[in-house]
Amino acid sequence: LMTLPIFLALDTKDIQQAKSWIKASSNLIDHFKVGLEFYLKHGSNGIKELQKESEFNLFLDLKLYDIPNTVKGAVESVADLSPKFLTVHASGGSKMISAAAKALPKGSITAVTVLTSFSEEDFSLMGQKLNINETTKNWASNALSAGATSLVCSAFEVGQLRKLSNSAVLITPGVRVEGDDFGDQVRVMTPKDALSEGADFVVIGRSITGMWDGTDMKMRKKIEQIATTLG
Repeated sequence: LMTLPIFLALDTKDIQQAKSWIKASSNLIDHFKVGLEFYLKHGSNGIKELQKESEFNLFLDLKLYDIPNTVKGAVESVADLSPKFLTVHASGGSKMISAAAKALPKGSITAVTVLTSFSEEDFSLMGQKLNINETTKNWASNALSAGATSLVCSAFEVGQLRKLSNSAVLITPGVRVEGDDFGDQVRVMTPKDALSEGADFVVIGRSITGMWDGTDMKMRKKIEQIATTLG
């Protein structure tokens, strides 16, 4: 069965809810993103609980950022969950990323570049001298040299990062299906456009999980609808 190049974001604090979403979408999606909201409430045991429910590829989105030794320890703490992808902040620098990569030999360290919630104005207020595009490119190439094998960036930067590396897995959040609310994302594109720009996967949350009404029907329909747009 063909699975879609989508990471479904399980953005919920509720284990049952997350299980239901996995079940409702697992005929077309086999990569699921678990982030801080779920992880800080339920920890590793919560994720193991989800993994009992069904086999899936885990995108563990913890966006680690600390001194290299602390990040190394943090990665070792979640290694037994076998995340296929584990996020760290690209801005943490080479030593941190390298320590993370060494601590997860069987998974991919995913360097998150500039968050999709930043506008150019927000970004320069942080004292950043270069624009988002340039910064993303610098951080990404630095992260790849340090041992990251996947990158998270907005759809607007994905084309130039594809030029940097053919082998890196490029993951694009901040995609919205036509007609959906932008939520707190600023730099947004449709899934189809993001993939044609060079992304390997798009991360989709509310556009799909917002359709949940207690049965699988509406959510499945929405995923099928997205599948059609991806052609």
